[in-house]
Amino acid sequence: MNIPSNPKPAARSASRGRTKRGASSAAERPVASSDPTRDIAFDILRGVIENRRMLETTLSRSPEARAADTRDRAAAHRLAAAALRHLGTLTTALEPFLRKEPPEPVRAALLLGAAQLLYLETPPHAAVGTTVDLLRRRGLAPFAGLANAVLRRVATQGPAVLEGLDQERLDIPPWLWTSWKHLGPGVARAIARGLAHEAPLDISVRPDAEAPPEAERLPTGSWRLPAGTRVTTLPGFDEGTFWVQDAAAALPARLLAVQPGERVADLCAAPGGKTAQLANAGAVVTAVERDPARLERFKENIVRLKLDVTTICADATAWTPDAPLDAILLDAPCSATGTGRRHPDALWIKRPRDLEALTEGQDALLAAAFQMLKPGGRLVYAVCSLQKEEGPDRAAAALRIGFTADPFQPSELADIPEALTPEGWLRTHPGLWPELGGMDGFFAARFIRPA
Repeated sequence: MNIPSNPKPAARSASRGRTKRGASSAAERPVASSDPTRDIAFDILRGVIENRRMLETTLSRSPEARAADTRDRAAAHRLAAAALRHLGTLTTALEPFLRKEPPEPVRAALLLGAAQLLYLETPPHAAVGTTVDLLRRRGLAPFAGLANAVLRRVATQGPAVLEGLDQERLDIPPWLWTSWKHLGPGVARAIARGLAHEAPLDISVRPDAEAPPEAERLPTGSWRLPAGTRVTTLPGFDEGTFWVQDAAAALPARLLAVQPGERVADLCAAPGGKTAQLANAGAVVTAVERDPARLERFKENIVRLKLDVTTICADATAWTPDAPLDAILLDAPCSATGTGRRHPDALWIKRPRDLEALTEGQDALLAAAFQMLKPGGRLVYAVCSLQKEEGPDRAAAALRIGFTADPFQPSELADIPEALTPEGWLRTHPGLWPELGGMDGFFAARFIRPA
């Protein structure tokens, strides 16, 4: 199976396909003709654990997901994300109730059922019954009795199922946990605690506008609303007064410190939050994005925000500006391991060997950016990754290319001093601001092209 491989505790019971007396109603009742929330969540989870397919890819490409209403899609996203956020713990918690490994689709259904029982406070009859119905709808009826028996045991034992489990450790893939040692003692566990919770909604507000009245201002100037807030219903959304952007994601563009009239490129620009920051600061911005679909989404955002931005559909390693640029923001494609609060699937679809191709691409973008800048021009390189290979190691690569380091100063990060490293880099992670709801993981470094 392509899900966490954890040591198996001694089996406490062996559940077979049959059900116990009085427990057969869920397995034998008429099947619900449709349940978009569970069906879509099932497809999402299978896509991640069987095919290493991003959660959002299933939501955007699945005909059933596209046909579902907004409420069902949101509920499916929440259910699948809960299972992925606690994937290691749920896998380990289910093992004692299984005599042998079930087929992967059945395992996915059991994970969804257990997530509802242990983390989403779904009534037991609903969690068990809908999981049984899901299996029967998907041609897996022979396993309905197994699911009924296993999930009833989980429901009966309740939170005791989780006793003695190191949930923080289990819910991080082992290779990532080990790799995060470079961040310092205890940071991996702090990150795991931050990743265990659904992320709130952060927004950046146009300088001349007001934030929605229900939003709370964060120390760095972003605004925060509770998890699950429907952004399109907030006052000011249609008028383009704000855009969705994690508080950590707003820092790299701020640290580029553009001045009015400067010619600036935002490479790998979609979905557009950083471009909006640069344009609102008065820069003349060219946004470069190679993915046509992402560029269309980017353009929709820019139109809503009423910004004057030049957009280019091109690979940034091959694009050349008409004249050398004053500044560049390079938020490079990466493993996205810092975004696990919002995208728990990112932790489970990446493998160590993926980093080689990603870092090669990052170096190519750094080299291209060097050629685009005028002498004395500056670059902020950023990634939403917690990996050393994509952060500090790429900062070293930038120096080898010919850049000169331009460290961030304490005064530039006075509102979040804990994010400034001894080298003068920016490093945030989901373990920061636990009392405020955390933040994404970002690395950023600033450089100058020598005169």
